[in-house]
Amino acid sequence: METIPSASYSMTLRVEFPHRAGSLGKILTAVGDAGGMVGAVDIVRMGQQTSCRDITINARDSEHGQQVVQTVDSLPEVKVINVSDRTFLMHLGGKIEVRSRMQIRTRDDLSMVYTPGVARVCRAIAQEPERAFNLTIKRNTVAVVSDGTAVLGLGDIGPRAAMPVMEGKAALFKQFGGVDAFPICLDTKDTDEIVETVKNLAPAFGGINLEDISAPRCFEIEERLKEALDIPVFHDDQHGTAVVVLAALINALKIVGKKIEDLRIVVNGVGASGVACAKIMMAAGAANIIGCDSKGIVHEGREGLNPSKQWFAEHTNPEGRTGDLSDAVRDADLFLGLSVPGVLTVEHLESMNEDPIVFAMANPDPEIRPEVAFGHARIIATGRSDYPNQINNVLCFPGIFRGALDVRAREINEDMKLAAAEAMAAVIPDEERSEDYIIPSVFDERVAPAVAEAVAETGKETGMARRVQERAETGLSATAF
Repeated sequence: METIPSASYSMTLRVEFPHRAGSLGKILTAVGDAGGMVGAVDIVRMGQQTSCRDITINARDSEHGQQVVQTVDSLPEVKVINVSDRTFLMHLGGKIEVRSRMQIRTRDDLSMVYTPGVARVCRAIAQEPERAFNLTIKRNTVAVVSDGTAVLGLGDIGPRAAMPVMEGKAALFKQFGGVDAFPICLDTKDTDEIVETVKNLAPAFGGINLEDISAPRCFEIEERLKEALDIPVFHDDQHGTAVVVLAALINALKIVGKKIEDLRIVVNGVGASGVACAKIMMAAGAANIIGCDSKGIVHEGREGLNPSKQWFAEHTNPEGRTGDLSDAVRDADLFLGLSVPGVLTVEHLESMNEDPIVFAMANPDPEIRPEVAFGHARIIATGRSDYPNQINNVLCFPGIFRGALDVRAREINEDMKLAAAEAMAAVIPDEERSEDYIIPSVFDERVAPAVAEAVAETGKETGMARRVQERAETGLSATAF
């Protein structure tokens, strides 16, 4: 099925054409006939003989964009002068910058911000290291760390190519959570080197967000860093996805009138996010989860399982099912896809229990398109922004780190993740919840504060918080001088 044009493939054509009635209309018609979607049309200049305009167009993909350009350029008396890719333009020079929180205008300012006054602050931190949380950027700064081995749907593209994603993550941290984040892409795939590097960087940060590190190394890296550091270490591909999935499931179950402990759940894709989703659903009460990978159902006794899949085999599939996806989804209540496009069919849906729930989250193309699943599944969610019920990690990580930083948490534990999911789900009131609205919009300003508050409170209750009440830093103590 053909995809619809998207802003991901948006371009601006600067077009020169005869200055007479109907000329622009012919160009716009040609764009539409070629499958492009016209956005803005802006005047560049108008002359007696010719006009020049910028026409913004959304295409389906890069190849389709080139086809649209060729179609316009082939029109009689029409010339495409320039083509600008709007997505690339947004990335020119990077998407984030560092700004000073204060102006340094006088000698007095300089003597306090830098030498000699800064030495007093350094000595205070040396004598009482905890004061780094109040007297440096540590209190509000997260490192976004990746080795570029599992980037979006692109796979192992390396640390340099991963930077635009990590920059985007940092921008989202700031916009939605008020958290300062910095992208750090490491030019190594060695687990020991990654762990040691992050440990050495940790003094500058209040939290570590691991991102796009391939499985199964991501599990070991996270566990070792959690043991070694006294600040939160959070692999967003695992736990961010899991929190948002659980929030969506909480609201979906209210609509279909089922309980999580009664569900038969199929997780298609037993990688980092699939395992994490299974764990959080089990923590929430799920008892019957079946996992599938490219070789079929994951079960005890299956050869060639890596450690994470071995754990999955030992803790799921209580009925001992074997076979392929068709065998797994039979009589299932929830299909959770974290795999590849097009693997789920209408026949699969018809074999599921009444009111099936489908979370088809493969990106950019889901396991089954909502328009195909419509009428066969009661509730459908994807990872895409152009369909209802977008399950997107941006709903989780800004708020969860905001809450953790606010109480100087040592760790983001399972209770804090469960609280985040409950808070996220509760943003949608009962009277507004529907099949097409089980998860808040990524632009819903209520989400991050609600998640942050729930995480902070649960951090206090479970002993993860170092700070329960804000302590003012005046510097007026015996150790400060």
